[in-house]
Amino acid sequence: MDGLSRADETPPAGRFLRACRRQPVDRTPVWFMRQAGRYMPEYRAVREKHSLLEICRQPELAAEVTLQPVRALGVDAAILFADILLPLIPMGIDLEFAPGEGPVIHSPVRSANDIERLRPVQVEQDLAHVLRAVRLVRGELPAPVALIGFAGAPFTLASYMVEGGASRDFRRTKQLMYTDVPAWHALMDKLATVLADYLVAQVRAGAQAVQLFDSWVGALSPDDYQAYAQPYSVRVLEAVSREGGPVIHFGTGTATLLELMRDAGGDVIGIDWRIPLDRAWERLGHGVAVQGNLDPAALLAPRPELERRVERILDQAGGRPGHIFNLGHGILPETPVEAARAVVERVHARQLQAEKA
Repeated sequence: MDGLSRADETPPAGRFLRACRRQPVDRTPVWFMRQAGRYMPEYRAVREKHSLLEICRQPELAAEVTLQPVRALGVDAAILFADILLPLIPMGIDLEFAPGEGPVIHSPVRSANDIERLRPVQVEQDLAHVLRAVRLVRGELPAPVALIGFAGAPFTLASYMVEGGASRDFRRTKQLMYTDVPAWHALMDKLATVLADYLVAQVRAGAQAVQLFDSWVGALSPDDYQAYAQPYSVRVLEAVSREGGPVIHFGTGTATLLELMRDAGGDVIGIDWRIPLDRAWERLGHGVAVQGNLDPAALLAPRPELERRVERILDQAGGRPGHIFNLGHGILPETPVEAARAVVERVHARQLQAEKA
């Protein structure tokens, strides 16, 4: 008998994972990118004593921070607390999270010689603390809540490495791409190897799904994406897909890249708020699930406006199997916890009301 034969029956970790596979669910699953973080008082209390990197390096702390939003919000999935730049540290990158500035790389990679000096990564040893956190969280999560592991995509990590931090125009990144093509491909090859190993290790440690964050890929034209980024995302996505768990492929500013990202791989395509969800899903085709796509700033809006925007997205999804409700990017630090909780409740209540009608 199907585990969802009654609306009040949800198999272990089933709602989120079933939606990833475009199977019927009892309620639309919901979680938030960056749901563990600065908007939560519990997290701020931890940060008063520990830096971000200290939390990431101590599995018990990383597990606790991962679990905080599950307890506070009632989300259907937890995403491991870590940072997409962690794999760069064992590669020899000098990384700091500067207050008010975000990540700063003190040793940018801007030449073939810089790329040659990058060290290979032994994930099981060099990132053992992350894998330990995965195991701890799986041991603590309620059965219906799935655990998502993640990594940054090769292009996004390469852009951080070349720029030395975040960028608006990715000038240095594109300069390397265009002026030293062999060096660019050597860098992307090294990153694809590390990231594939990293995601596979997370799945084997207990992550039930993974998300590949290509946060900055929207800076590329479709032609440049195909030439300089897509082949390396394909390698990572294929490697982790062979492990059997659902894979989410996410980027921002990707309205011109959606079909190419679908072709690169992933069971679920993340959609940002710059394109209506129904239009994006029509372009992608219903052979993939979709995730999104509330503007994170909507959580700062008055409650009636927030609820209107939530309902509009649910209307666009149309109750079709394969929709995971999320933001179009990470939750903002100024977000009231009550607003995030209200979104979860609204999404869950909407589906139940439809069943009772």
